[in-house]
Amino acid sequence: MSSLRATFTVSFAAVAAAVTVLVGFLSYDAAARLVRVDQQTVFAGVVQDLRSQVREQSLSPADFSSTDPDHDGPLDDIIRPSRTDVQVLGPAGAIHDHGKPVLPVDGHDRAIADDAKAGKVEEHKEVDVGGDRYRVATVALGGGRGAVQVAQQFSDTEDLLRELQQRTVLLVGAVVIASGLFGWWLARRITRRLVRLAGAAEDVARTGRLGIQVPVTGYDEVARLGRSFDRMLGRLAQSEEDQRRLVQDAGHELRTPLTSLRTNISMLRRIDELPPAAREELVADLALESRELTDLVNELVALAAGRSDTEPVRPLDLAELAEDVAIVARRRSGREIAVRVSGDTSVDGRPTALQRAISNLVENAAKFDRDGKGPIEIAVVGMGTGASAVGGIESGPGAGAGATAGRRAGTVRVEVLDRGPGIADGDLVRVFDRFYRAAEARSLPGSGLGLSIVREVAAAHGGKPFAFPRDGGGAVIGFTVGGGAAAEEG
Repeated sequence: MSSLRATFTVSFAAVAAAVTVLVGFLSYDAAARLVRVDQQTVFAGVVQDLRSQVREQSLSPADFSSTDPDHDGPLDDIIRPSRTDVQVLGPAGAIHDHGKPVLPVDGHDRAIADDAKAGKVEEHKEVDVGGDRYRVATVALGGGRGAVQVAQQFSDTEDLLRELQQRTVLLVGAVVIASGLFGWWLARRITRRLVRLAGAAEDVARTGRLGIQVPVTGYDEVARLGRSFDRMLGRLAQSEEDQRRLVQDAGHELRTPLTSLRTNISMLRRIDELPPAAREELVADLALESRELTDLVNELVALAAGRSDTEPVRPLDLAELAEDVAIVARRRSGREIAVRVSGDTSVDGRPTALQRAISNLVENAAKFDRDGKGPIEIAVVGMGTGASAVGGIESGPGAGAGATAGRRAGTVRVEVLDRGPGIADGDLVRVFDRFYRAAEARSLPGSGLGLSIVREVAAAHGGKPFAFPRDGGGAVIGFTVGGGAAAEEG
């Protein structure tokens, strides 16, 4: 996370530096061009005015004397508006009135001074006088009378621009440093929650504890990630707790049949000493215990698989599954199994899991309804839009196929009805717990896992189990399947 913070800081500083350098360079270049062009324009205007003046008037070097007491001569007309320096040359280029500072005179200047044409100008040139740079132009007075040198110092302007350049560089450096510090502060603020989230993940990886509280604030992407991570840890912790309880319960339930098997196996050593009736009873007991143990292991495996079932979700008709279960149940139990269907019973789900849930309900009904006073009924009801669906475990007098709680569109309800001894009120809320067996059922074969598998299958398909006494005696046990819920699970 520190590298992410450093990357964010460097990136922020680099962008700020690039923008500042670009803006500073463009600003300095524009200002320098403006100042230089302005100076050149002023100087060119002064030279042009001087040329016009000497052409219109016949002037001599004395007319440009710096000792003019009234300061109304042509020299002052040149100096006042432009702040330029002037040096006057006589015939042959001799210095008549030197400027401040004294400007150099070369052969071109002397030729201009001797020129007969007034207003002829020597092109602008740059000279170095006393360490300062000047722009100089020489204008002929005409008739060989001399010339006037006009000079404009631009080294001070360049010094000013150089200082501006240095200040721009310092400003860029200050902005880069400030942007780096601000970027570091901003990166720390942004990544602070990511750091805490990474710390929580590292704590989980180091300690293996899934109950660590993940701090979550805000509503942005980081907050969503934190909440998702917190929910994931909660799901993992719940799964770990379920596995732990399953192992503990399985160990407890396996202990009884294993103990019985060991006892019976120890009796096999003396089987020759036992009377024939005792031998048959011992063998029958071994077969029963082994069958019970096999069923228990199979149901434990199915229950442990839970929602990790890789069976694909596909469209199916619960009524057809119920018919298939009824055919198998009739053959195995010899009982009459009736199937009633109403409404649209099409859902998206895992057929093997749903078939097993319905089969467990039928087997449970056949086990308790041993007198066979009436057929075992399987009711599959399509709860269309606006119809009622079971919202949880139902119980109480008068509850029946139409007794419901809550509303949900696209739900299918599966019920198995029998005429057995029914379910006591105290057992209604626990019949779907793992390994739970009512007092009157403990003498019957079974592991107590069948109905818990029904609950797991219903939950995986967006539904819930329910159980309540049946009018006229018996029980109604079943589950609902929510439309499309299984697809989300898959």
